[in-house]
Amino acid sequence: MFTKVRSLTALLLVAAAMVAVTAGDARAQGQKKIIKSVPIGALKIVDPIWTTAYITRNHAYMVWDTLFALDAKNEPQPQMVDTWNVSANKLTYTFTLRPGLMWHDNTPVRAADCVASIRRWGAKDGMGRALMGFTDKIEAIDDKSFRLVLKQPVGFVIDALAKIDSNVPFMMPERLAKTDPNTQITEVIGSGPFRFIKEEFVPGVKVVYEKFAGYVPRKEPASQAAGGKVVKIDRVESVYMPDAAVAIAALGAGEVDVIESPANDLVKILEKNPNVVVRPNDPLGYVLFMLVNHLHPPFDKKEARQALLWGIKQAEFLEVVIGDSKRYTECPAIYGCGTQNESRAGAEAFAGFNPEKAKALLKAAGYNGQPIVQLDPTDNAVLHPAALVATQTLRRMGVAVDVHAMDFSTMTQRRASKNPPAQGGWNVFLTNATMTGIANPLLNTFSLNCEQAWYGWPCDKRIVDLSRQWALELDPAKRKQIIGELQKVHLENVTYIPLGQYRSVIAYRKNLQGMIASPPLFYWNVEKN
Repeated sequence: MFTKVRSLTALLLVAAAMVAVTAGDARAQGQKKIIKSVPIGALKIVDPIWTTAYITRNHAYMVWDTLFALDAKNEPQPQMVDTWNVSANKLTYTFTLRPGLMWHDNTPVRAADCVASIRRWGAKDGMGRALMGFTDKIEAIDDKSFRLVLKQPVGFVIDALAKIDSNVPFMMPERLAKTDPNTQITEVIGSGPFRFIKEEFVPGVKVVYEKFAGYVPRKEPASQAAGGKVVKIDRVESVYMPDAAVAIAALGAGEVDVIESPANDLVKILEKNPNVVVRPNDPLGYVLFMLVNHLHPPFDKKEARQALLWGIKQAEFLEVVIGDSKRYTECPAIYGCGTQNESRAGAEAFAGFNPEKAKALLKAAGYNGQPIVQLDPTDNAVLHPAALVATQTLRRMGVAVDVHAMDFSTMTQRRASKNPPAQGGWNVFLTNATMTGIANPLLNTFSLNCEQAWYGWPCDKRIVDLSRQWALELDPAKRKQIIGELQKVHLENVTYIPLGQYRSVIAYRKNLQGMIASPPLFYWNVEKN
């Protein structure tokens, strides 16, 4: 069992000091309606195409907009697009942008901007790369219209452009979208409902957004990421607080309005506060999982990766990270449990929990006790306690673990390193994803292999071929059969290790109304009374 020891007296003193600071800020801002939020992590990377990190995705939704978006039923709806049509042979999609779209530098949004944005996104995102693989050409027709021409009909064009999870196909000005997708953009200019205030940005500490007066919302009611993004406040100030208990105290005292990811072991404190709402924000929930580096010993050997499956008990992770058994469930499925692509094929090791067998299999695979590098994001309320369990779990299997502690934003940069673990690389880290984001082979970035592989860099050509077969197959029964085969191969190759599913929560003051339930956190439609 893992616990955190905190001095509440010290924390309340810190919160009291914050009162004076925020009171001064409030006087300086006059009568503006300001929401003060505590984000899920420290924002250092502002490019949502370069990284899949959710802190960057959430930031991007404030600033940038999308061509299509998922509504509350997870059905795609036009967003920046006004009208669109598909040719009779299902090969040519033509899109027309809605009138009044403006970039934050007060220049009009053009079709050429969207074409460049789709190309950049399509070079990085798994679903985007799949779409680009079937695309013959994409080109602007005029300033307001563009077309996408396929090599052969596929049924996921609009689903790809409407995806809500990382990497989201955000539209950017052409000059930004022409940046090499492997190079981070540094200028933040969007056409979304909020403007990024560059002058007040302190990387890793504070981010400020203000209502963009030039934004024209859709007329439909807000529905998850779709519909009218009507901004009812003037400003959002997002302040990073690495100590979860300090954030809890500040929310309880009314000095912040929202905690986007409160520490689960402190949620009960908030639930007792009559002025605070605690509820799930994502309707479907999250999956927790472990990534292992396929490039470097000992987990470059499939047998060593397979050994880990026998020594992992999902319930141990879920009990520590979430605590409330009503909010989690064990699940070995690569594409999630409760989804249409759920499969338990090849999951025998999860049912046969046996640390001693894991230890023996590791030894047989050639593991000789050399230390492995595990990354631990100490400021993340979900991943840090999960990392503590992972350390103990690995050591129980006889693995020597060298824990490298860092903040989450630093981890999102280090995980991209292919260097040997002793030279700035890594062997193991834990992360999470929304159920929405992992539900099929094209959405699930983490299950991609070989040329498209995510961090960990797994490569099994069978997965690449089966994923392509699934994308092209129209028969539901045959698709289900392919999913079962994919599940078996993923667990045989140990692309990643599922650690269970859970429902996360958001906490906010009751004077906020109109919070939208969604995987990302949105600040349009929100009123502060």
